[in-house]
Amino acid sequence: MGVLLGLGLVWLVGDLLHKNKTASDKLHFNLARALSRIDLASIVFFIGILLAVATLQHSHVLAAAAGWLDQTIGRLDVIVVLIGLLSAVVDNVPLVAASIGMYSLEQYPADSLLWEFLAYCAGTGGSILIIGSAAGVAAMGMEQIGFYWYVKKISLLALIGYLAGASVYIFNFSG
Repeated sequence: MGVLLGLGLVWLVGDLLHKNKTASDKLHFNLARALSRIDLASIVFFIGILLAVATLQHSHVLAAAAGWLDQTIGRLDVIVVLIGLLSAVVDNVPLVAASIGMYSLEQYPADSLLWEFLAYCAGTGGSILIIGSAAGVAAMGMEQIGFYWYVKKISLLALIGYLAGASVYIFNFSG
């Protein structure tokens, strides 16, 4: 509902700003025209992913996964770095949503270092592969960037930058 309210406000402001323009000039600034260019498949994909994450959270699968990771790996900073590496393959939005389901806000408040580090790792880790973010997938389509070209030219640099940033973060904020 909030998104629809925001969309309505943007539409209203756009119409008010361009009310004195000719019909042909208004066509370029019309919100309906902009909405017709939206990739609806991507929006439906994200809604589906977020619904799947909510289902996994409701069925306590995410809490069990967090418990397994804590028992198997044990160090939360290493777990977050691995989640960031996973975001190179899976988009960061569902990963962060899943992480919110894995680690409770009671145990780790919203201003906790866990969430700051997770935001860095999930956001930056998605750049290691071009398919790791919606923006990367869109760039592949719009700019005709090939997956293998990206892996050969960019992925190693992105991985080095990701690991360097994660190392600095861990060094600065570790015990």
